[in-house]
Amino acid sequence: MSEATVAAKVPSVLELEPGEYWWCRCGKSANQPWCDGAHQGSEFTPMQVQITEAKKYALCQCKATGSSPFCDGAHKRI
Repeated sequence: MSEATVAAKVPSVLELEPGEYWWCRCGKSANQPWCDGAHQGSEFTPMQVQITEAKKYALCQCKATGSSPFCDGAHKRI
């Protein structure tokens, strides 16, 4: 598999409401951290994220996290 594009070396911290979201895995979306279809024609697909609790979440934008879609600090190593 190809490597994802690093969209940013900081997480996107967002207050999310319960619901379904689609996290960008390719790093090319202009709507980070969410998918906007920029992966079309590549081997990447977005990740469905089901949020069940309204609160702040830190979402990975470097695409190197080991706990997708949430930030685990991997951006500090790239």
